[in-house]
Amino acid sequence: MNQTIADRGPSGILGRILTSPWLLVAVVLLSFYWQLGAVPLYDLDEGAFTEATREMLASGNFITPHKDGEPRYDKPVLIYWLQAASTQAFGFNELALRLPSALAATLWVLAVWGFVRERLDRESAVVAGLVMALSLQVSVIAKGAVADAVLNLFIALAFFEIYRYYLDPNPATNRRFVLRAFLWMGLGFLTKGPVAVFFPVLVSLLFFGSQRELGRWAQAAFAPKGWLVFVAVALPWYLAVYLDDGPGFFRSFFLEHNAGRFGDAMHGHAGFPGYYLVMLPIILLPFTGWFLRLLPGLRAAGSDPLERFLWIWFLTVFVVFSFSGTKLPHYLLYGATPLFILMAKHRALLKGRWLAFAAPLIFLGLLVALPGVVGLAESQADRAHEVAMFQEARGVLGLDYLGAMLAGLAAMIGLLLWSRPPLWQRLILAGVIQTLVVYGVLVPRVFEVMQAPVKEAGLLAREMNLPTVGYRTSMPSFSVYRDAVTPNRPPLPGELVFLRVDKLDALATDFPGLQRDLVYRRGPVALVRMGRTDDTGAVGTQPGR
Repeated sequence: MNQTIADRGPSGILGRILTSPWLLVAVVLLSFYWQLGAVPLYDLDEGAFTEATREMLASGNFITPHKDGEPRYDKPVLIYWLQAASTQAFGFNELALRLPSALAATLWVLAVWGFVRERLDRESAVVAGLVMALSLQVSVIAKGAVADAVLNLFIALAFFEIYRYYLDPNPATNRRFVLRAFLWMGLGFLTKGPVAVFFPVLVSLLFFGSQRELGRWAQAAFAPKGWLVFVAVALPWYLAVYLDDGPGFFRSFFLEHNAGRFGDAMHGHAGFPGYYLVMLPIILLPFTGWFLRLLPGLRAAGSDPLERFLWIWFLTVFVVFSFSGTKLPHYLLYGATPLFILMAKHRALLKGRWLAFAAPLIFLGLLVALPGVVGLAESQADRAHEVAMFQEARGVLGLDYLGAMLAGLAAMIGLLLWSRPPLWQRLILAGVIQTLVVYGVLVPRVFEVMQAPVKEAGLLAREMNLPTVGYRTSMPSFSVYRDAVTPNRPPLPGELVFLRVDKLDALATDFPGLQRDLVYRRGPVALVRMGRTDDTGAVGTQPGR
């Protein structure tokens, strides 16, 4: 009788709520769409992608992406097309530029939900979707005007088709899975290039090899109709960019931005050998402890084909990027989808509340301590733009911030001490708290310090409508808000100069014959209007504002 009552008590009710598809819909809206357009674009990534989209729309060249008037060879074209279509429908603004990523992340969750429902059950499908949508790094790329959410969608879809093909040995019926896998790889190839093909091919080879079915793998991997689908999807644009721009894209994209990233660190994104051992717990917040509880069962996972497939998927991505010269946290998301599924499958085995809650408690504790950390960093900073940012940060990390963070920490401690519901249910609620704290309190303040001044400077430069150049400063979102290309070259009299505040002294040293009129300065950036001083000391341009 007591067990029946317990099942109908708060824990049972909470369990039914947390396995409701409607809750998953609400969490997706919260994690991916709430505050989507509320903060400025961040540099460098969002600024670079969206400036390329802006220049595509301005020029009418929908083949070769450009940034600051020069071809941008970093990524293929699909993300720019998606952003262009979104801004044409909803206006050129932050929400429309980020909307393709939010929609792709939503479809990614839907794909996970559908796959887990097929392989396990409806409740596990909802839990897998909740864990995914509430994981910190997934929500970050879902709210970013970059290519990563779109790429992860296509990678996950390709892997799901590969496993469906494995389960169906009948050549008369499994061909559709092969064709769809090649379709998703083709679209991924249009999104970010070879990575969308490399991992599905390598992981499927390892999995089918472990199952002693390499013949079936070869039949799918070398299926002529599959490659025809892939070529039909990916080749037209690659051929068009070659005709439009010559071999430059192929040399830069394939050799530098793909092979080069693996061999060497690009743009300073190096990492030590254990980089992803450190980053994985952060990527999975607040579910780090949940993931750690999976590790003891890794050895036994080989007896279950699904678990073997999922672990090979994750470990292959983890190992490959651990040996890569360029390391970035979001690379590991290519192998995170199987972890969300495994956590949902084994949720009933989750034990040890201190291990489960250690990571989110430490994270929120660090956020509570952030004002003190900023004050300490300001006292140690010796570069003007860093000092300016820390001063701005002190202004926004006041009592309201501290109160919100302490409330979030108290709620997290309450979930830790609440003994009745199963741990996995409490961690789902912890994910909701984390999302509210990060996107309702932290992110708006961080962007107010780092990116709001760049946006203000860009809008002011647009209003002044003067020729504008950048000086030893790369913040492409300035060009987005200015609605014009901002070349990096020596300034001329009458031009505006956009620069970081630590470059102001160098500007005076490099151009001593030009008068400098400070038009705007806030936080890390400034706008200066240049004019020539005549022999009487008069400035040869009208004063700036």
